[in-house]
Amino acid sequence: MKKKFISLMVNGESYDVAVHPHQTLLEVLREQLGLTGTKEGCGKGACGACTVLIDGEATLACLTLVLSVEGKSIITVEGLARAQELTPLQESFVEHGAIQCGFCTPGMLMASTALLSKNPQPDEGAVQRAISGNLCRCTGYVKIVEAVVSATKAT
Repeated sequence: MKKKFISLMVNGESYDVAVHPHQTLLEVLREQLGLTGTKEGCGKGACGACTVLIDGEATLACLTLVLSVEGKSIITVEGLARAQELTPLQESFVEHGAIQCGFCTPGMLMASTALLSKNPQPDEGAVQRAISGNLCRCTGYVKIVEAVVSATKAT
């Protein structure tokens, strides 16, 4: 199968990549761009570990064909911190122990970031709905919800 050259805008930087039409955004992020913060959990859209922001919307990278995002703004977990400074949300995850093993953390952060961009003062129910597509085996979600709600008070 013939590769196609496309330009991707990821974390504010432009990348020219050669991709196969069947490749997912997750594969390209991890294998070609070296952005391994976006995790592959299930590969079927059920766990949320691969959540990224595409034009500000929380999106599952494992279900997104890379050809469909050319010309769109893609933000991965690596794109949240600026100049090595964590966002208030990231700091809150650390402070509240919402990271445990850390595998789900990138997806949780991205889903929560999307929520906070639309609703800067969500209640616990709104946070729970926003992260409902993200599975965590360690925290029981309580610390994650607390961290998101607490981050809204820090801004």
